[in-house]
Amino acid sequence: MTRTYDDGCGIAHALDLVGERWALLVVRELLLGPKRFSDLRAGLPGVSANILSQRLRELDAEGIVERTTLPPPAGVAVYALTPRGAELEPVVLALGAWGVRSPTLPRDAHVGVDSVILSLAAQLTHTDPPAAYELRLGQYRFAVRLHDGRVDVARGSAEAPEAVITTTPRELDAIVSGDRTLADVVAAGEATVEGDELAAARFATYFA
Repeated sequence: MTRTYDDGCGIAHALDLVGERWALLVVRELLLGPKRFSDLRAGLPGVSANILSQRLRELDAEGIVERTTLPPPAGVAVYALTPRGAELEPVVLALGAWGVRSPTLPRDAHVGVDSVILSLAAQLTHTDPPAAYELRLGQYRFAVRLHDGRVDVARGSAEAPEAVITTTPRELDAIVSGDRTLADVVAAGEATVEGDELAAARFATYFA
């Protein structure tokens, strides 16, 4: 039996749709593009395969997520947000911005690749001067552009970035949140920098 708040309030209805455990995190994992089931499991290591399958079925039934197949040569089945599901992006980012300011945020807990990349928008303070970076987190690469009060992120290599920063999701999160400086992380052998070192050093200053 589906649980419901049985409340006509829009907030209550929204929670009926995405309030189950892991549901909004599934949405978070798909904000940067479609993913295979195995990729979703990698980004959400705490969820079981059965629960993840159940959440995907529920989100699909509500028109928030859809199962599709990538065109050749990939030809693999993936999950993607529908246009209605994509409308949750500002909600998820605002919730993240509220959460990172919590004094009880578990700083030592797992931080996924997409999670830390999405946190850039949540913690952005300014974009002056405009800049372009490539972030490499393990096998994943992201092109990041900071301009006009916003941060644009795309999967894949950046075109003519000012600097390329290679590190881990945990260390990138520490740099962006101000817990560690990029110089300290590089000195500890936990990050490398290619390109303009001054631009790389300026990266953290764009965020909270």
